[in-house]
Amino acid sequence: MELISLGIESTAHTFGVGIVTEEGRILANESDMHVPKKGAGIIPREAAEHHTQLASSLIKRALEKAKLNLKDIGIISVALGPGLPPCLNTGATISRYLSLITRKPLIPVNHSIAHIEIGKLTTGAKDPVVVYLSGGNTQIIAYASGKYRIFGETEDIPVGNAIDNLARELGLKTPGGPEVERAAAGGKYVDLPYVVKGMDLSFTGITTEAIKKFKHGISVKDICFSFQETVFAMLVEVAERAVAHTGKSELLLVGGVAANKKLQEMFKIMCDERGAKLFCVPAEYAGDNGAMIAWTGILEYKSGNKTGVKESKVRQKWRTDEAQIKWLD
Repeated sequence: MELISLGIESTAHTFGVGIVTEEGRILANESDMHVPKKGAGIIPREAAEHHTQLASSLIKRALEKAKLNLKDIGIISVALGPGLPPCLNTGATISRYLSLITRKPLIPVNHSIAHIEIGKLTTGAKDPVVVYLSGGNTQIIAYASGKYRIFGETEDIPVGNAIDNLARELGLKTPGGPEVERAAAGGKYVDLPYVVKGMDLSFTGITTEAIKKFKHGISVKDICFSFQETVFAMLVEVAERAVAHTGKSELLLVGGVAANKKLQEMFKIMCDERGAKLFCVPAEYAGDNGAMIAWTGILEYKSGNKTGVKESKVRQKWRTDEAQIKWLD
């Protein structure tokens, strides 16, 4: 009988339920995102309450979509970190309950690794340099010697967080990424700080200066255009050095920001010039989702990784390069 995994994602604003088979068939991928009040960022307690209220209906919806019952599920996979503690605890509690009532193994999943693995599954990338861009993370990653190694990352806030902060100050809707992308169309470039430090990046100063220029009369269109051009060029520069250093011939964009068409266009130019192949995770799996947790749970389980309910503690700062990647050894 084919192994089927039910995955729970609840690391930040999104509660997601995915159902995936060991052959990589995605049977269901249901989710709902907590949207903060206009002008406000995520309040973890409120996001956790959102997850608690919707969990039961989303699990039911996913099972109906997959045409399965709980008894058909072979393992329960859950993102135990990194993320916001109240949100992580909500997902962990629900997953423990499901594991206990079904008597099925509980599989801990690193949220960041799950973004990489769903990108590889859905695009066919084999051994890429990974550019992981989201509201909670900005990392340049590649696999080596049993782990996903971080070649460069943000020194302060992630690029997705920077975009959301900018969008709020410009009066745009949340989430900010799609709004900033739309507003940038037809804009003109104005100077903004370009901050690359070796292989690392910084986004706070750029965001502050962009907001300052907006308050001094620069249009929303020009601010959004210039912000995207600047931060995406920084990311391309760092990623290009990682491709050159590792000698890998593939580059994979994952995370919510990876859905941005301008970002994809700039990376495509770089990859074409270097003779590398660009892969972009499909939009449905770019943001946080349950399918990526379910699939990575299968990889973990088949590699011998599992935990008991008592040991399933959340790990708020569980880094990408701390997880052992046994399925690639």
